[in-house]
Amino acid sequence: MTHLPQPLMDDPALIRVLDALEAEGDRAFLVGGAVRNALLGEPVEDIDIATDAPPDRVQALAQTAGLRAVPTGIDHGTVTLVAEGRGFEVTTFRRDVATDGRHATVAFSTDLAEDAARRDFTINALYADRGGLVIDPVGGLPDLTARRLRFVGDPDARIAEDYLRILRFYRFFARYGHHADPAAVAACAAHRGGLTRIARERIGAEMKKLLAAPDPGPAVALMDQSGVLAMLLPDADARMLAALLAAEPAPGGWPRRLTALSPTDPGPALRLSRAETRAQTALRTAFQKGWSLDEAAYRLGRDAAADHAALMAARGHPLPPDWSARIEAGAAAPMPLAAADLAPLQGPALGRALKAAEAAWIASGFTLPAPALIDAAGLAEKDPT
Repeated sequence: MTHLPQPLMDDPALIRVLDALEAEGDRAFLVGGAVRNALLGEPVEDIDIATDAPPDRVQALAQTAGLRAVPTGIDHGTVTLVAEGRGFEVTTFRRDVATDGRHATVAFSTDLAEDAARRDFTINALYADRGGLVIDPVGGLPDLTARRLRFVGDPDARIAEDYLRILRFYRFFARYGHHADPAAVAACAAHRGGLTRIARERIGAEMKKLLAAPDPGPAVALMDQSGVLAMLLPDADARMLAALLAAEPAPGGWPRRLTALSPTDPGPALRLSRAETRAQTALRTAFQKGWSLDEAAYRLGRDAAADHAALMAARGHPLPPDWSARIEAGAAAPMPLAAADLAPLQGPALGRALKAAEAAWIASGFTLPAPALIDAAGLAEKDPT
């Protein structure tokens, strides 16, 4: 028998919620990510609970126990119970009545096995009772031990229920998998056209999470091989992402990895926010214009300059030993010269002078004093060419 680590089950807030749900004979189980991560020894963030009690009864049990109940997804059986200032999503066992490739019509159930059968991956269909005993209706424990990602039941059927599961497959593989079930990979490839039915915001959210994994390279390579990557980003280059991952001087987040993966603006395809799109454009501009580390740090700030450094390394430009210190210096170096210091220049002449002074400031390693920068600006104005 497999049990969850005891510290998780000793959580006072969790105990209050489980006590409330089981006070009159109903059953309640931890399910999904909390069970999976606890077994892997990884941080447990959100704790989801599955129960055989219908939503109205969950709310009544919570009221009796003095817990606040928030009907966050009542149509699909989800009520959030608040204990010790924390929310626990409690969802009634369900079975699918109808699906359309994105949304499901569900019926409530009292059968844990029915609830497990409608979940996406076997490693997400693990349950644990209040004593921490793990219940494994679909063979998720052996898959978790082997780091094997496999759909529950027929992969074609699971994907046809919700095409977003294609991207979830690659995201979970990037985060938890060492081995991808061949039948699952084949199903993802066969049904990739269904991704056109998914909102680009949802696709973007999944891609950002995937690229934020410690090593998304194998998952993205698998996406490339199965034709899924080209469906999302037609000009994507998985090899450049692999080069970045190999060259990163320090682990990075999804923005630099997306820049490496997609040579053109991915904003429309992934429905990035304006700020995210601007950041992507800035990284491409920095490389295309050949900005030094100093200039990138000065113009973009520390974090974006670190991304620029990693992208330079990925493209075969060795980083100097002091690359990190140079970025820190550039990001913390405001130019000691303002437009008022160049009066009476105005308009285009002022712009040219400030640009020349800024170039001299960067080239000096942020050491030139204001008088020298004024001289540089004056020289530029005398010879605007």
